[in-house]
Amino acid sequence: MNRLSIFVDGNNMFYAQQKNGWFFDPRRVLEYFTNDPEVTLVNAFWYTGIKDPQDQRGFRDALISLGYTVRTKTLKEYTDETGRISQKANLDIEIVVDMFNTVDQYDRVILFSGDGDFERAIELLRSKNTHITVVSTEGMIARELRNATDRYIDLNDIRPQIEKTDF
Repeated sequence: MNRLSIFVDGNNMFYAQQKNGWFFDPRRVLEYFTNDPEVTLVNAFWYTGIKDPQDQRGFRDALISLGYTVRTKTLKEYTDETGRISQKANLDIEIVVDMFNTVDQYDRVILFSGDGDFERAIELLRSKNTHITVVSTEGMIARELRNATDRYIDLNDIRPQIEKTDF
């Protein structure tokens, strides 16, 4: 069980990091999860919503240079009953499609998300003898997802190893 794929739900993680009051460094994430010489990183995917094609261009280019495959979707605006406008780009389907399109390439998955919508996909991957670790934070991790996974890591528990220190 040495072949690893990482899937980062960028929008979900943005809010988790805001809640925690600190941000993780995508480079340090890769280093942390591949520090064992017996682990081979086969894929690292980052999913994020964008306002327009130039939005977050520098950040997305940096992710690509680190080795991430970046998937984007245009944000859509929603107005709730109070008149508050919010933006959302749901990339859950893209994450699950990539998980299953590459399933023969890995033995282990690290999923950075707290979204309970991934519960069934995680159950199916586990039935294929894939070891699943979910990384999120308290108050942002769905109980269903936490129960479906092999291992849960709270972002705050690995903060010293992955925190972004150069801004």
